[in-house]
Amino acid sequence: MQNKALVVIDIQNDITKNYKNIIENLNNAIEWAQKNDMHIIYIRHENTSPGTRTLKPNTFGSELATDLTIASENVFTKTKSNALTSAEFQEYIEENQIKEFFLTGADATICVKSTCYNMTKAGYQVNVISDCITSWDPKKIDEMLVYYKNKGAEVMSIEEAYVIG
Repeated sequence: MQNKALVVIDIQNDITKNYKNIIENLNNAIEWAQKNDMHIIYIRHENTSPGTRTLKPNTFGSELATDLTIASENVFTKTKSNALTSAEFQEYIEENQIKEFFLTGADATICVKSTCYNMTKAGYQVNVISDCITSWDPKKIDEMLVYYKNKGAEVMSIEEAYVIG
């Protein structure tokens, strides 16, 4: 297996706003990662705040979206926006010597943003697949793409990612 990973962030049943616009691209990216012998990692957010109505642990809403292709058992849970706050995810990265990441998922302005920032800061090679991310406010995506680049990530379309493989 390569030392590369496709990371799908927070595509869960409670994150229904706008993810339908990218689900086909996400599933295509998962197929691409499988064909290229990459690690496929799913990150789930659980909201442990008192009184929360979404992403509650052990609910249907916190499960991965039903129309998302599940191609591995590498599912890690986080309770903060940065995926690296999941000790199990960090351990998996270290054990498998993963050095390069292709980020996808929701929300471009929160969890993808925080994960991108913290991964680049930690010295990983980070790629954001632009047509595999979404946000509660799609008008913010272009701004986020600039942000990702400014933090040291490569931003590419799914077609450009296919070439890297």
